Amino acid sequence: MAGPRPHVGPPEAGAVVEGEDFARVDWWGAELDGVTFVRCRFDDASLEELVTRRCVFDHCLLTGVRLSGSRHTGTAFLSCRFDRATLRDVTWAGCKLTGSHFPGAHLRPMTSTDCDWSYVNLRGADLSGLDLSGQRLREADLGDADLRECDLTGADLDRARLQGTKLRGTDLRGASMQEVNWRSFELTGVRLDLVQAVQVARAHGALVAD
Repeated sequence: MAGPRPHVGPPEAGAVVEGEDFARVDWWGAELDGVTFVRCRFDDASLEELVTRRCVFDHCLLTGVRLSGSRHTGTAFLSCRFDRATLRDVTWAGCKLTGSHFPGAHLRPMTSTDCDWSYVNLRGADLSGLDLSGQRLREADLGDADLRECDLTGADLDRARLQGTKLRGTDLRGASMQEVNWRSFELTGVRLDLVQAVQVARAHGALVAD
């Protein structure tokens, strides 16, 4: 495999970059403001401690990227692929990650505040112990993911796929869970509110009187 490419620097603020190959770049500690990347590659790039503000990564490939310690504010990662990415200690604030895929990615610990994770593929991901309260996870694929001891209070999980998801110790109180298949995952040790308890009962054939 070819070595790093330190000669390739980050774009200037407000730049729009399309179809470029940034594989193996070293942008450790760089700051990106208002930059848009469309269908760019960041394979095996070193982006530790990267700071982004109001940037857009649209259909980008971040296979094997190292993003540990990075901070992202108001940035959108739309339909990106984070295959085998290292995302430890990442801070996401007001970000959109809609439609992105994270196969084999290391995602914890991380901090996510007021973010939109709708339509993401987090199948099999280890998210245990994370605070995901109030996050938008509408139609996310969380099948076989480890969400044990997670705080999902007030999250939007409408139509999320939870088949085989590990949820022991997870707090789901106040989470919106319309059209979720309550029979597809184990509920032992899960904290529910009364509305959810009724949904569970009905899903298992109980006739719940008003």
